Amino acid sequence: MTELRVLSALDATRIQLYHFKAIIIAGMGLFTDAYDLFCIAPVLKMIGEIYYKKDSVGTPLLSTFYAISLLGAALGQLFVGYLGDRLGRRRVYGLCLLIMVLSSFACGFSVCTTRRSCVMASLGFFRFVLGLGIGGDYPLSATIMSEFANKKTRGSFISAVFSMQGLGILMSSAVTMSVCSAFKKAGEGSSEKTRAEESDIAWRLILMIGAIPAALTFYWRMRMPETARYTALVKNNAIQAEKDMQKVMSVCRVSQIEEDSSSETPREPTSSSSYKLFSRRFFSLHGRDLFAASANWFLVDVVFYTSNLFLSQIVNLSDKPSSTENVYDSAFEAAKVAAIVAACSTIPGYWFTVYFIDRIGRVKIQIMGFFFMAAVYLAAGIPYSWFMSENNKTSNKGFMILYGFIFFFSNFGPNTTTFIIPAELFPARFRSTCHGISGAAGKLGAIVGTVGFLWGTKRDEEHKDDVFPDVKRVRIAFFILGGVCIAGMFVTYFFTRETMGRSLEENEEEDIDNKDIVC
Repeated sequence: MTELRVLSALDATRIQLYHFKAIIIAGMGLFTDAYDLFCIAPVLKMIGEIYYKKDSVGTPLLSTFYAISLLGAALGQLFVGYLGDRLGRRRVYGLCLLIMVLSSFACGFSVCTTRRSCVMASLGFFRFVLGLGIGGDYPLSATIMSEFANKKTRGSFISAVFSMQGLGILMSSAVTMSVCSAFKKAGEGSSEKTRAEESDIAWRLILMIGAIPAALTFYWRMRMPETARYTALVKNNAIQAEKDMQKVMSVCRVSQIEEDSSSETPREPTSSSSYKLFSRRFFSLHGRDLFAASANWFLVDVVFYTSNLFLSQIVNLSDKPSSTENVYDSAFEAAKVAAIVAACSTIPGYWFTVYFIDRIGRVKIQIMGFFFMAAVYLAAGIPYSWFMSENNKTSNKGFMILYGFIFFFSNFGPNTTTFIIPAELFPARFRSTCHGISGAAGKLGAIVGTVGFLWGTKRDEEHKDDVFPDVKRVRIAFFILGGVCIAGMFVTYFFTRETMGRSLEENEEEDIDNKDIVC
C-alpha cells in the first residue's frame, strides 16, 4: 500500500502545542470515565448505610450494580467503535460526552428518597446509560490520539491520554472525602431525620460532580477537526485531510497532492484494502492481532477491576471500631484508601509508561507488568492470613504498601498498553471498531472479576456481619489472579506484535506482507 504524502508529513511533524491540547481534550473523557466508574464504591457504602441500615446490601444486588455499568461500557465500546469507523471519529465524539454529562446528572436525580428498591432500580438504569457513554469514549479517544500523533512519540501521547484516568480516580476520592467531611460537620447537632435527608443529598452530589469535567471539554471536542488518516484513507480525500491538519497544526505542505489528484483518477482501494470486516481476508490478516488485543485486555481487566474492588473490601486504615462509624465514615475511609493508592501507585505507574513506552516498547512493558503483578499477588497471598490476623486487621500498612505495587505495575504495564496497542495495529477503516471489540472484551473480564470476587469471597450466614471477606477465600482469589497474570504473559509473548517506532500504515503493511509471503 502506497503511503499518502500527507500521512508521511503527519508522521514526521514535530511535537507542537496542538498535540498537548488534544491530550487534554481526549484525556478529560478518560478523566470523567475514571471518576464515574471508581466513585461508586464509596457511594454504595453510603447507600447501604442510608437505605439498608442494619440489613447489609446483599451480594446479588452488589454484583448486579457493579456489572451493569460495566455491561453498558462494553456495549458502548462495540456500538460507538463501529460508528466511529462508519460516520467518522469527530461526529460521534461529542455524542459520547453528551451521554456522560446527562447520565451523570441523572444519577444524582435518581427517583425516590424512601423506597430503596426504587432508588436502586433508577440509579442502576442511569449507571447503565452512563456506561454506554464511558465505553464509547475509549475507542474514540485512543483512535483520535493515535491518528493525530507522529510515529516517534505516538505511544507517549496515547498513554498520556490514558493517564488522565489516574487523576480522575484521585479527583473522585477528593470529592468524596470533601463532601463527606462537609456534610458530617454540617449535620452535627441536627435531628436524625435531618441527617438522613442530608446524607441522601451527599451521595447524589458526589455522582453529579462527575459531569463537570466532561461538560467543560464539550465545546473543544466539537471544534476538533476530523483526523487526517480517516479523511485520507477512509473518505479518500487527501486534500481535505491536509487542509484540516493545517488549521490546527504546523504540517509541511504537501505540494504533490494537488498534482497527484489532478493527474490521477480517484484512488481505488487496493486488494489489501477491499476486504470487509470479519471477512476471511480480515481474519487472515488481523485475526491474530484482534485475538491478542482482546485476550490481553480481558485478562488485565479481570485483575485490575478486581484489585480495585479488593481495595474497598479488604483494606481499612481507620482506627475507629466499625460500630462507631456513621454514614460518612465508611465512604470517607474507602475514598482515602483509593486516594493514597492513586497518588502513590496508580499515577506514577501511568507516567512511567508515558516516559518509557517509546523507549522500551509496548510488548516488553506489558510482559514486565504482568510478571510483577503475578509476583506481588503471590507475595501478598502467601502471608495473607498473617496480614489479616486480629493484631493487624485495622493496621495493615505493610500489606497496603505491597498491594500498591499491583497498581503501579498494572499501569506501568498491561492496563495502559492494552489501551494503546489496538489503536496502532488495525487499518484506519477498522481501527475504532477493533479497538471497541478489544475494550469490550476487557469489560467482560471486569465483570467476571468483580462478580466472581463478590460471590467467591462471600461470607456464610454465621459470619455475614464481619467487616472483611473470608480470609481463606481471598487468599485463593489472590493465587487465581496471579495465574491470570501469568496467562497474560504467555498471550503477550506468543501473539502480540510490537508497534513502536513505525507509522500506523507500516504496522498494517508489515502484517499484509507477512501473510503474502506465507501464501
